[in-house]
Amino acid sequence: MDFAFSPEQEEFRQSVRNALANEAPPEYVRAMLEDPVGTSPELWSTMAGLGWLGVLVPVEHGGLGLGMVDLVVLQEELGKLPLPGPFLSSAVAATRAAALLGVDELLADLAAGRARGTVAVEEPGYGDPLGSIRAGASPEAGAAGQWVLGGTKPLVLDGADADWALVVANDDAGLGTFLLEAPAGDPVPVLDVTRKMARLELDGRRARRVGPAGDHRALWHRILDDVTVALCAEMVGTAERALELAVEYAKVRVQFGRPIATFQAIKHKAAEMLHHVELARVGTHFAAWASDTGDPERARAAAMCKGYVGEAADMVTAESIQVHGGVGFTWDVDCHLLYRRAKQDDLLFGAQGYQRGRLADLILGPVGSAVPL
Repeated sequence: MDFAFSPEQEEFRQSVRNALANEAPPEYVRAMLEDPVGTSPELWSTMAGLGWLGVLVPVEHGGLGLGMVDLVVLQEELGKLPLPGPFLSSAVAATRAAALLGVDELLADLAAGRARGTVAVEEPGYGDPLGSIRAGASPEAGAAGQWVLGGTKPLVLDGADADWALVVANDDAGLGTFLLEAPAGDPVPVLDVTRKMARLELDGRRARRVGPAGDHRALWHRILDDVTVALCAEMVGTAERALELAVEYAKVRVQFGRPIATFQAIKHKAAEMLHHVELARVGTHFAAWASDTGDPERARAAAMCKGYVGEAADMVTAESIQVHGGVGFTWDVDCHLLYRRAKQDDLLFGAQGYQRGRLADLILGPVGSAVPL
């Protein structure tokens, strides 16, 4: 089986690199750290014009109509900066959710950059993000089609400035999806300073139920699988950049009269980092392909991908700091930005430990069930 990217996808990768070099140099990343939105209107407009915001949007709704493999190409490059701003929340999570839930009226504005969406899923707890949801929704008396929400979403990506949020909450059918306009959450400090998060208080907020009738749990498992594969692609790019920085520094840092790149310990460290990056890359590419093709291994591939890539990116970005020595911990070196991004990505939408347990269940069945030998 050939897992090589097509010539068109490689051209897409090069065009992304060129655009980022011109529009989002390292100085831009630093400038956006204190920005409340995390992106400039100019860059957001540029990304919309290049079609990046509509990679997952069907052509009939103004997007490129591409798939997860194409998104991987883009995400790997964005992860190398790492790109600040709401791309993940809006162009990936909100877009994928709206498309799979059939809320097509939201897609054109997302692709054109006229609106930014997000998803409000996770709540306190460990394991399956959908298993920890306590937020609820009940029909509003005397208002057909309107629901009243209750509960809290403590960490919502870009929840302070998004135009709307798709909130996952319990209703009389199981898990439902509710379109909340102008969520206006309260910003909260997080580890990854390049990505904004907010606390969303839902009590008394009015929203509209969207998507098909019935329980949305299975749909949201599929949505989160695709979002985590996109996260893994981002982490591959972040880890790759961390390795590049480590090698570059090792070549010029002189200790005991010679570059530290000549030390066997550094060579072994770099080789191990490369090993993790390449394994993470092939796992991510396979998971994206499995999603696009509807392969029977799709769910297993997504769980395996997040379970491994999260650990690999943590290791590579942390080791990059170690290669840099004392300066690796300073604000002026980008190593810590890459580590922060990888560490937080690992925790989003199901951490590596949960994903490994889920993979075991998918292969062997739930604990206690009979497994044929």
